[in-house]
Amino acid sequence: MNANVKTAAPVAIQSMADCDDLAVQAFVGKVPLHDLLFLDRDIREPKVLAAWRRGIEHGGVHSLVAIADGEIVATTAVIRDALSWSAHVADVRLLVLPESRGQGVGRALLEASIEHAIAQGATKLTAQMTPDQVGAITLFEESGFRGEALLRDHVRDADGKEHDLAILSLDVVGAQARKLAFAD
Repeated sequence: MNANVKTAAPVAIQSMADCDDLAVQAFVGKVPLHDLLFLDRDIREPKVLAAWRRGIEHGGVHSLVAIADGEIVATTAVIRDALSWSAHVADVRLLVLPESRGQGVGRALLEASIEHAIAQGATKLTAQMTPDQVGAITLFEESGFRGEALLRDHVRDADGKEHDLAILSLDVVGAQARKLAFAD
């Protein structure tokens, strides 16, 4: 996929597999640390980035990037484990640099990720974030996700401070039925 997206600034969306490691590392280095708290692993670590790449190569992870002015400004990942008890569930992760927020970049990546997950057979999607990430929560809710759980003191930042973790989910069948019922 290499598509141009209508956003406030010209942005191209493509597969992360088409990006070199230095571009991904440069992006990760610009993401505020607080924005990484919802991830299970610290993607600033080279071995974690390597595992992410392996996940893409083996098909368990589908990642897209948004590129503006030759640099990655956002990324998304759809993660499914076809061998788990929850093979019908896909976890959606989205990171957008602060200077690219509010321009439609995150929305475009999220919509593409939802479409991919559904096309791959997911019937439920989940997303995790800290409750203070109001913009991200709003974006996911506007896409049909709803709050499902709040895990108190679930993640720790680099300073050892604990933060709550919000879990949102999207019931694909229900969302598609609502979309059909209220289509113009």
